[in-house]
Amino acid sequence: MSVKLESSWLIHLNDEFEKDYMKSLKEFLMEEKKKGEIVYPKGEDIFKAFELTPFGEVKVVILGQDPYHGANQAHGLSFSVQKGVKQPPSLQNIFKELVSDIEGFKIPNDGDLSSWAKQGVLLLNASLTVSAGKAGSHQNQGWEIFTDEVIKILSEKKENLIFILWGKFAQAKEELIDLNKHCVIKSPHPSPFSAYSGFFGSKPFSKTNEILKKLGKKEIDWQI
Repeated sequence: MSVKLESSWLIHLNDEFEKDYMKSLKEFLMEEKKKGEIVYPKGEDIFKAFELTPFGEVKVVILGQDPYHGANQAHGLSFSVQKGVKQPPSLQNIFKELVSDIEGFKIPNDGDLSSWAKQGVLLLNASLTVSAGKAGSHQNQGWEIFTDEVIKILSEKKENLIFILWGKFAQAKEELIDLNKHCVIKSPHPSPFSAYSGFFGSKPFSKTNEILKKLGKKEIDWQI
């Protein structure tokens, strides 16, 4: 496991890499590769969300579950795919909601959300790796301990963050967030199974910008 953590995050998370669960996780990933499993994303992209969104610049957190498990999709940002890769259904639905939520938004040709990350949107998956073709295959191996710690540290050390929690899995993380200090925006997940149950029309992007504006912070340009 290649640890490429931006320095401001390392101040808060360095100790995690010495803990037993992280050592076990590293062994698990090495075993998967020995068995011939292809692991996504590639090593240098596992911590991409932290690299593109330094700790001090986090304004918004969008929590996903685990990386896409298809070839060339995952690159370390929740819901995002690499340039030139077909947009998965959940991401297509996110863009559809943006068209109705943000005036002038045009559906982009690709699904790389790096520009959001560079504006302070931490695109965090609960699990940071997955085996090719096996959705959820790296859950309960230790990643959730690490990413729960990330959420706790953000909640404790920062103020006035906006957490966007789509679906029951993400919403279960609300207990880690100090609701007296931070805002939470919740709706069903954008997947095709639940998008029509309340994701469409939930307007999370304009709501986020309204909150940022009230706080005197720069709004997010959601256009890719």
